[in-house]
Amino acid sequence: MDRPPPARVTLLGGFELDLPGRRPPTGDELPRAVQRLVAHLCLSRRPTRTVTAGHLWPDVPEDHAHGSLRSALWRLNKVAPGVVDASGTALCLAPEVRVDVRDLGDWAQRAVTLATGTEGVLVPDAALLGDLLPGWYDEWVLLERERLRQLRLQALEAVAARLASLGRLGEALQAAHSAVRAEPLRESAHRMVVGIHLADGNVVEAVRAYECFRTMLQDELGVPPSELMTRLLAHVPRIRRTLGARHPDCPRTGDLARSDDPLGGRAASGLLHGH
Repeated sequence: MDRPPPARVTLLGGFELDLPGRRPPTGDELPRAVQRLVAHLCLSRRPTRTVTAGHLWPDVPEDHAHGSLRSALWRLNKVAPGVVDASGTALCLAPEVRVDVRDLGDWAQRAVTLATGTEGVLVPDAALLGDLLPGWYDEWVLLERERLRQLRLQALEAVAARLASLGRLGEALQAAHSAVRAEPLRESAHRMVVGIHLADGNVVEAVRAYECFRTMLQDELGVPPSELMTRLLAHVPRIRRTLGARHPDCPRTGDLARSDDPLGGRAASGLLHGH
């Protein structure tokens, strides 16, 4: 007899608890206090009850915080029994519960440590590219959101570099574009895009990507691209002058962050290392 699929917690793009064979809990059934408890356990490794209560209710007396924790655990067990193991002094998710943030971490770890071969060299599912719990402003959420953002960017660039070195330039460009979309002013991601276009023989596309980044950087920060980036196109000065003004296709930073096809830069073979 097949085992039912495990419960799944989504934190990227917003909170969701998926219980197999059941409709998602409503906000009344799973209020924010319970959601915060589940999210905290997804991002922690067996915290004690005292630590959990202190993180989730830092502005109330300790006995009140512990009371709020007991109430949240009771409500969670009523709606989703077995999701949390609260049998001892430490709290943790049941081992079979899937968490998208952990899937992201596993993919990123493979991406940044992969040295050879193609296993694991894939752009992740779009579901893994969302921000952690948007609209939540707890300090522990903000710190983890930034850590995951940096981890994702580094992994996307590593994937783009590896795919480009394997000659899979279309997939490499997709990974580089995902990094640009996540952080529109990140030069290393834009260098990746420029380099991939050059590796594919698309000089005009490379120059257009460079000029779009140069214009955005000037508009937002009033500074030029680094010498490392300008050296990528040192051999095409005439085309650079042609596209020196804002190109009509160049998005502004806010538009780029929402775009499904952002421009950006760095890439194959020697260009991957800024040579």
